Amino acid sequence: MVFHQIKVAQALLSAIAEGGRGTTGTPHPKQPERPLKLYDFEASPFCRRVREVCTLLNLDVEIYPCPRGGQRFRPEVQAKGGKLQFPFLIDENTGDHLYESQEIIHHLFKHYGKTGQTPKAYASYPKLPVVAAVGSLLNGVRGAFAAKTNAKRSAPEQLLELWSFEASPYSRIVRARLSELELPYILHNVAKERWQDQGPAKLRLKPGKYVPLAGGKREQVLKIMGDNIQVPYLVDPNTGTKLFESKAILDYLNKTYA
Repeated sequence: MVFHQIKVAQALLSAIAEGGRGTTGTPHPKQPERPLKLYDFEASPFCRRVREVCTLLNLDVEIYPCPRGGQRFRPEVQAKGGKLQFPFLIDENTGDHLYESQEIIHHLFKHYGKTGQTPKAYASYPKLPVVAAVGSLLNGVRGAFAAKTNAKRSAPEQLLELWSFEASPYSRIVRARLSELELPYILHNVAKERWQDQGPAKLRLKPGKYVPLAGGKREQVLKIMGDNIQVPYLVDPNTGTKLFESKAILDYLNKTYA
């Protein structure tokens, strides 16, 4: 339990280092008709930039983890794109296959943002992702390397589903383990839509029963989760398992897939 809390603390420091990016987002996302497919790995600072924008736009994305040493999806990236570089985005709605994080970000804002324009704060990232790299180091570089046991198992038939937002420290350690185990999943971003959403699920800034923004994405998510919104939340359709709490999710993933 103590080790788990250390991991959470490291993930929190990682979020602070990035200035809290990947917390808030639009309540009315412009979801693509066909799912976006993102090949990435959790510890990559370039991949992190893209995931932060996915949270800002509140997009749902299929994630295909490609940690170093991984064998499941890295060959797909080589075959479909011609090189091993991450992040790699496939958008079947537009026919685009994109590698560079900045190009991917421009693409996401162009097709799924409100104005079609990339905001200034996201339009020109430094070539060297120093801040994001520091965040990855603070998080112990979790999610960077494939688990040695993966070669003995095939990927599950159905994609797992994870409700998360990029800056959530509890979600970060779950995403890192999914990356290490090369488990493909649908990432449902549950960005905070207004100030009343801020704070942990059981200790929000606005006291009392949680009421999401009417018509927002969180209102739809609440129908899935029940009385409150809490991340991470994992659903594994392969086993029928549904879990809150990062430690319970990690225990399940290790028991089932490690």
